[in-house]
Amino acid sequence: MSKEVSGPPESDRYDDAPHPRETLAFFGNAAAERELLDAYRRNRMAQAWIIGGPEGIGKATLAWRLARFLLAHPEPHAPAVQGAVSLAVPADHPAARRISTMALADIFLLRREWNEKTKKHFTEIRVDDVREIARSFHQGSGTGGWRIAIVDCADDLNRSAANALLKLVEEPPERSLFLFIAHQPGRILPTIRSRCRKLMLGALTEAETVAAVEALGAPWSDRSKSEIEAAAARAEGSVRETLRLLSGDAMAFDAGVARLFDRLPQVDWLGVHMLADKITGRDNEDAYETFMRALQRHLDSRVRALAQAGAAPARLVGYARAWEEIREIARETEVFNFDKRAMVLGVFERLMRL
Repeated sequence: MSKEVSGPPESDRYDDAPHPRETLAFFGNAAAERELLDAYRRNRMAQAWIIGGPEGIGKATLAWRLARFLLAHPEPHAPAVQGAVSLAVPADHPAARRISTMALADIFLLRREWNEKTKKHFTEIRVDDVREIARSFHQGSGTGGWRIAIVDCADDLNRSAANALLKLVEEPPERSLFLFIAHQPGRILPTIRSRCRKLMLGALTEAETVAAVEALGAPWSDRSKSEIEAAAARAEGSVRETLRLLSGDAMAFDAGVARLFDRLPQVDWLGVHMLADKITGRDNEDAYETFMRALQRHLDSRVRALAQAGAAPARLVGYARAWEEIREIARETEVFNFDKRAMVLGVFERLMRL
């Protein structure tokens, strides 16, 4: 499906790729889909779910797929539900059209909203966003069916917003469902986590990633098979990262960043300063995201290699602590609009000491 909703950019959509609500195909994680279907079929659907896993593997697609299925089949004991083998809904079904265009009174989406003053998205989901949805959530269902709230993603909730959402989860109307999409479920407010059933998704295989990209249609599917496969091989099961690597000179940039990390603990400071120049600037968000993904891949690979070599636990903990420190610095850099150049230089200064 093509982009249907006009207005400012959507924080939960990557570039001009189809939004997860418009994506009917679902690749990989079949067991997770069956778990949702079985829970609904047995009329044991948990009131709140955390759908967790790495970024870009289809968590939001699965959440919208479930919402579409419940809208199309509001009664769990209906023959169509009992005989279903997946949560798929045909593209020509009214529920698919209504989901795609957001022509719904009973499905609510919490995400980082657009800031007209800065012409950028807010860095967090704010308490005012939660309060606005809470007022509507308690009104009568327009269809007599489910009320569904999708939080994309729960990692973006600030403390006040999370506490306000907790009150809604604790005292929901009948036939309510909360779907928390989380890249890092452990960062969700513990009192919210305790009220949710957790469903963890895994990274896609390279073949599944390639198939998912090709299913998005043009311009993504216009790239050669070899280009898509090369991007998928570096993306570690993330469709979003694959799309980012297929944009412009992202593959070459990613490879250059990887070479800088591979030299550690020696640092090519000239190369690092050139990298900082590339990342600095409000129009270089993709380069910044590619840098952060490459950093995470580097740390993950180092920890795995050290563990296989029998390194002392204290050394492994050092890498985990470094990642937490860097991630906090990166968060503050984004929230307070600090200089990304300083952040990049600080990353390499921190890693050279490991």
